[in-house]
Amino acid sequence: MHAELAKLIVWYQDKLDAGGYPLIAAMMAGESSIVPFPSEAVIPFAAHRAHAGGGLTVAGVIIAGALGSWVGATFMYWACRLGGRPLLLRYGRYVHINEDRVQAAERWARRFGPFGVFLARMLPVLRQLIGIPMGIVKMDFRLYSLFTLLGSSIWCSVLAWVGVQAGDQGDLRHILYWLLGLIIALACAYYFLVHRFIRKSSP
Repeated sequence: MHAELAKLIVWYQDKLDAGGYPLIAAMMAGESSIVPFPSEAVIPFAAHRAHAGGGLTVAGVIIAGALGSWVGATFMYWACRLGGRPLLLRYGRYVHINEDRVQAAERWARRFGPFGVFLARMLPVLRQLIGIPMGIVKMDFRLYSLFTLLGSSIWCSVLAWVGVQAGDQGDLRHILYWLLGLIIALACAYYFLVHRFIRKSSP
């Protein structure tokens, strides 16, 4: 799995100049749906390339990333809204989703609502999963879209800033240092704001 991910990252970096914004949007759409490709590997490198004077702009990278995230999140939302709980419970076991987790996620969705969508777009793991409970509880799609775009825009802006900072320091490896600190901070936020709540709300 890790070897395949590493190969995909290398492929993405090689194809970035030719693929441009559509490639960035496509990778972020996958990251927000069912493809386990981290946004931390998409936006910073693209922003770094843009800041270095390539054919991209940092603003364009952020916009493409946010729109791609919305597309992927929309797919997850409608798949779960139309398919409902039976479809998720039938096939969820293949991705370690059981009925207890679904019920906990539904309670979390009802409690946090639109703010939960906004927050989820900036948290690891939950970025890919938030569309599931919001689709099941049939949250207003307009609100879901609005807060998805807001959260995704902020998240992509943060990642783009990381890429630019690494470029200013003249060493692409600095991206890894910035991302390490960011991932640690987000992991702590995920644990305290999401994981602990779901555990407490589980029957």
